[in-house]
Amino acid sequence: MQYFTVQAPTHWEAIDRMKNRYGPTARVLTHRSIRFGGFLGLFQKQGVELTCYIGREQSARDQTAMEEEKKKILESTGKNQTMQLILKELESLKQHLPPENGKTREEHPTIQKIREILALNEFTDSYTERMVGRIRAEFSLDDLNDVEAVKRRVVEWIAEGIKVYRGGAVGRRVAGENGTAGLSASGGAEEGRIVAIVGPTGVGKTTTIAKLAAMFGLENGTASTVQVRMVTIDNYKIAARKQIETYAEIMRIPVSFAESRTDLEKVLNLYRDVDIVLIDTIGKSPNDFVKLGEMRSVLDACGSKSEIHLAISATTKTSDIEEVLRQFEPFGYVSVILTKLDETFRIGNIISVLSEREKPLSYITDGQMVPQDIETAATSRLLAALEGFGIDREELESKFGREVVDKRRGR
Repeated sequence: MQYFTVQAPTHWEAIDRMKNRYGPTARVLTHRSIRFGGFLGLFQKQGVELTCYIGREQSARDQTAMEEEKKKILESTGKNQTMQLILKELESLKQHLPPENGKTREEHPTIQKIREILALNEFTDSYTERMVGRIRAEFSLDDLNDVEAVKRRVVEWIAEGIKVYRGGAVGRRVAGENGTAGLSASGGAEEGRIVAIVGPTGVGKTTTIAKLAAMFGLENGTASTVQVRMVTIDNYKIAARKQIETYAEIMRIPVSFAESRTDLEKVLNLYRDVDIVLIDTIGKSPNDFVKLGEMRSVLDACGSKSEIHLAISATTKTSDIEEVLRQFEPFGYVSVILTKLDETFRIGNIISVLSEREKPLSYITDGQMVPQDIETAATSRLLAALEGFGIDREELESKFGREVVDKRRGR
């Protein structure tokens, strides 16, 4: 290990200087009160001096600097044998010390406030530490005193981490942002689209399929110019089949049923000239590897140009979200559809996991009404659900649009 000393007027400033100069791995060994400055012993100021150490993972330049500081410590004590023994003992015990979480014992009140707000919204610990790290890197001690400015900046960082699926909304192909291919309920289509929704049992896949079918297959309650068809391979549950048949009858949108890959191939061949085919799949536990493999084989009939979207309930706990994302990776899903947003008030864990996994959102549902309770994913929709940041409504509207913000507020 390497050793050095830091002097400052207060303990907090000494800690801050230690971190800024030697990095987050620096640790305090001892501290004592000192007096420094002044002239001829007069007008001296009270301060603190920290004796610190750091691990070997530092750069060679930092190691050299640390070695020089260590020599100064030993020389100042007249090569005191006791100090040398202490240093040797610390060296031998290094491997037995428990790892620290990188936080200082004393934090600026603004950082503590940000931690509280992120915890209130149930952001994950790893996400919170990343945000705190950015605050320490970008804000000086003086700037940290403006807590509202820090909160606004954190909201901007949260927004940066929210990815929205830009491959296009489900529907006909049109020109998208920045020249990329997009999809809409109107406009010309080079070829039909095949969209399948997968996900665990109980997340609302069938209802979401119906909402999408109504969104793109109906205009003011009547059939639109977009030709939509629904297909379900969930034939094991009578209730699920009856549900989608009822939706199809009400919307006058044809629905077909397939039990195998061969059946699905025949149905898709029958629908090859329509604009969009929406496929409802069997709800399976992400731990049922055999059934997931069978469903993956059936969906192979859709071809490589099909889009697979993963539906996840907003009420799912963090560890389960991570597991669902991992277990459904073999399906090659292009985005996540967040369902049942109306059943929870805390979505920080959703934002955290999707941001850390870099998974985009395509749609958000927040109720059982078809097709009202579904919307294209938008950053502002998630930001409007956060608490404690004092997010200004007019600012959200100017950046992201009025409609999404009003929907969250029930207007």
